[in-house]
Amino acid sequence: SALIHAATMVTAGVYLITRSNFIFDVAPTAQLMVIIIGLITLLFGAVIGTAKDDIKKALAASTMSQIGYMILATGLGPIGYAFAIMHLLTHGFFKASMFLGAGSVMHGMKDEVNMRKYGGIGKFMPFTFVTFGLGYLAIIGVPPFAGFYSKDKIIETAFNAGGVKGVLLGAATLLGAALTAFYMSRVVIMTFFGNERWGHKDEPHESPALMLIPISLLSIGSIASGYLFSRGDSLVNWLKPIVNPAGEQHLEEFLKPIVVSSMAVFAVLVGVSIAYFKYRGELAAEAPVKVNLLTRAARRDLFQDDFNESVFMRPGQGLVKNLLNIDYLVIDGLVRLVGSISVGAGQTMRKLQNGYVRSYALMMILGVLSLLITVWLTTS
Repeated sequence: SALIHAATMVTAGVYLITRSNFIFDVAPTAQLMVIIIGLITLLFGAVIGTAKDDIKKALAASTMSQIGYMILATGLGPIGYAFAIMHLLTHGFFKASMFLGAGSVMHGMKDEVNMRKYGGIGKFMPFTFVTFGLGYLAIIGVPPFAGFYSKDKIIETAFNAGGVKGVLLGAATLLGAALTAFYMSRVVIMTFFGNERWGHKDEPHESPALMLIPISLLSIGSIASGYLFSRGDSLVNWLKPIVNPAGEQHLEEFLKPIVVSSMAVFAVLVGVSIAYFKYRGELAAEAPVKVNLLTRAARRDLFQDDFNESVFMRPGQGLVKNLLNIDYLVIDGLVRLVGSISVGAGQTMRKLQNGYVRSYALMMILGVLSLLITVWLTTS
């Protein structure tokens, strides 16, 4: 599950677009749509992640947002393809590590997934805490962890798109970075720090080595993969024959890389700080009922399920019911009518077969008379 939800199945679209780069490169409108979809996905996942109390759903929203970064990058031309694949690879390490870390937490908490029922378990599960923390530092983009290298390159490419487009895309990616830092800090604080809020008697316990060894191996990638992929532009050069065979270079540099990195780190600090001051105190074991509209919307996935239900599901159900009535009353009704006529005719004809010779003789006489009358009428 960690493999397919961090590195393979969910990112297959990123790979598909990158391998189809020669099509998108000659279709600017398609590239623009890719950028728009990536941007919406990035911000949508980040916003809903800020209000998820289920640790699995919080990580799922995070994955959605990070895929948005990748899709956005694929719409930004030759260099964007390479950085999308780079983020795909680094994300595979730190997100799989965090998914397995969440599984370790759930194992220690008797399958509890509500982070409001956690709190202060870092001291009971130190190894899980450290490895999850490494993934956390990678995903929010703290240097020198993996996410810093891959996500910052996407932010830099977004700014270098040029003009108003570049400013808007760059600002949106920075906003996504701040939101990522906020909701991932929220996950870490609510899970490993703060007051103990679990209700069962048994204290959380560390997972066995069989569960911790894969997490530790993935944590190595969370630390080093970004540096290894970017060292000497090794990954970009390796992908160049596929994503940029003509050797095109983007000469326009809207902002220096050091400036972009500084802005990204500042956005991360803002997100972490807000999460720290908001969740550092004692938290209730139950989510507050009275919340603002934005929080309520984020909890309900920005009302997308309500929208789909109102616009598609209910009208679709009504259409199906009407079609079912038409099928039953009209189509099946015609079939039943033909059957009823056949049955009625059969029953009527059956009455003529009564076994009396005089009835048969009468029918023969009537038949002959009818035939004679017909012949007489046609010849006269």
